[in-house]
Amino acid sequence: MADADAHSLDETILTRDAALLKDTVREAGALAQSMFGTELKKWIKGASSPVSEADIAVNDLLEVRLRAARPDYGWLSEESADDEARLSRRLTWVVDPIDGTRNYLNGHDDWCVSVALVEHGSPVLAAVFAPTSGEFFFAARGQGTLLNDKPVRAAGGSTLDFTRVAGPKPLVERLKLSPGEIKLHPRIGSLALRLCRVAHGALDAAFAGGNSHDWDLAAADLIVQEADGRMSDLSGESILYNRREVAHGVLVAAGRDRHAGIVAHFRDRPLA
Repeated sequence: MADADAHSLDETILTRDAALLKDTVREAGALAQSMFGTELKKWIKGASSPVSEADIAVNDLLEVRLRAARPDYGWLSEESADDEARLSRRLTWVVDPIDGTRNYLNGHDDWCVSVALVEHGSPVLAAVFAPTSGEFFFAARGQGTLLNDKPVRAAGGSTLDFTRVAGPKPLVERLKLSPGEIKLHPRIGSLALRLCRVAHGALDAAFAGGNSHDWDLAAADLIVQEADGRMSDLSGESILYNRREVAHGVLVAAGRDRHAGIVAHFRDRPLA
């Protein structure tokens, strides 16, 4: 469990914002679920990222609720124009209204609403809600991680069972120490949900394959940390959020001992 530092938020503020975050993410998840499986307007942004009217509706709900309640906080969302005023704010909401939009639009269960509150580059509150699978993860800095209101912890140990490791196949296969085929965990399309499943031991480790963004990661990062896990880049460096650059490279999340072993492995065998 992460230790609070001398500059951490007043406990009253943290408790107040925790209640706001939980209620708002549950409401956002309910809205997303109500639109799930219906005919939706959809389009492509950037090179290949799908977006739909559900993403925008959920984003609007989150923004109205959270920004109205905390107008002095910054805002960073996948579905909002970037306002660099966030860079000067002590506290910033980091939001993915629907993480796993492609799965959402294809009728698959692995999508979620992901929201973190970030202070000075580090998440202090996090909620990830997957309505179709009924998973509600919540973490507050220094207070542990809850799944559906029950405390959870990452799986201990340092061995690797590849059926319990999720991420891009070429990356996971680089963990092999001997030739031969390995059986991998089925793909989890929502990155936030993939990482969060480390926090309650459903997965031993999970990878983000590069070009992930703050909104994919910030909530899951705290959820893993507070479950006695670690999430970092492959050199072991922690991730900083709410910076000008919000894209990140290859990352790994696992219980502390297993994470240390994976980082050591890649330190000896760096990616080309």
